Amino acid sequence: MLRFVVVGTLTAVVGFGSWFVMRGPKSVAPSTIQVERTATRVERGKYLFHTLADCEGCHSERDWAKFGAPVLPGRLGSGMVFPKEMGLPGTIAPPNISQDKERGLGNWTDGEIIRAVREGVSRDGRALFPMMPYQSFAKMSDEDVYSLVAYLRTMPAVKSDVPPTKVAFPVNVLMKSAPTPVTSKVGEPDRKDTIAYGKYLVTMAGCATCHTKMEKGEPIAGMEFAGGEGFRAFDREVLSANITPDVETGIGSWNEQRFVDKFRNYSNLNHDNLPPSVQANFTVMPWLGFQNLPEDELKAIFAYLKTLKPIRSKVDSHPAVVSKL
Repeated sequence: MLRFVVVGTLTAVVGFGSWFVMRGPKSVAPSTIQVERTATRVERGKYLFHTLADCEGCHSERDWAKFGAPVLPGRLGSGMVFPKEMGLPGTIAPPNISQDKERGLGNWTDGEIIRAVREGVSRDGRALFPMMPYQSFAKMSDEDVYSLVAYLRTMPAVKSDVPPTKVAFPVNVLMKSAPTPVTSKVGEPDRKDTIAYGKYLVTMAGCATCHTKMEKGEPIAGMEFAGGEGFRAFDREVLSANITPDVETGIGSWNEQRFVDKFRNYSNLNHDNLPPSVQANFTVMPWLGFQNLPEDELKAIFAYLKTLKPIRSKVDSHPAVVSKL
């Protein structure tokens, strides 16, 4: 009798383990919506893609030899492979999202694009690696996601074969729990509520993702926005800044104008006059896009950041010596 119990228990454990490994992410069928492509939506989508959400930063080939790693001419939406020095779990390759029908989004429906952006589920039902900030984009308003789709449809096709993302075990199994269906409408943020609107902008820009130190792939609780997360590419490394309102180590002593000026200081840069990228100036902060954030939005972002819990965390953003992997 005991033998049957043991065999039955082992069978159940093995069965559950097999299901856990082989299961797909939580998902619902993509909507059948066909987004109306108005001039207003295309313009808003362009702003989201290039500036606020910085979609181009991950989904385009970039010139890592120049400050800010600008997008290479003709490679917008081509997809890319993250440098191995970033220490990601496997080969992480944001795909081609141009209108190429074989390699990009040309044959995707609008609903499939929306599901990928806000829910993290690809056209074939796979869970997307959560470096794609779909957990933040789940809060993207319906109108903004429609605008993003409208703009994506205007992007030219780029013939670029990107290798498939291959995530190492056990992350490839655990990340299947990340996608969550968005089953209700998401309204527009109230722009008259400066702090609430600032929170929306911070969420869409993914500020918490880069400005919170991670441990085993998860943000360290209690250290939100306190910086210290490291980013590497080739022989360069940068640590994200503390943007909590701590007076000594964050932005607590900053006023609104200093915050705005920090972004405007990059407004004279373009692809032709960018300095070389070296250890002293290496950055993954998308200054080349963020320099175009409207002043009222920068002020809203600042207002929201000032409401955060001050966290004392001194960060040396550019260590003189880059430690070896």
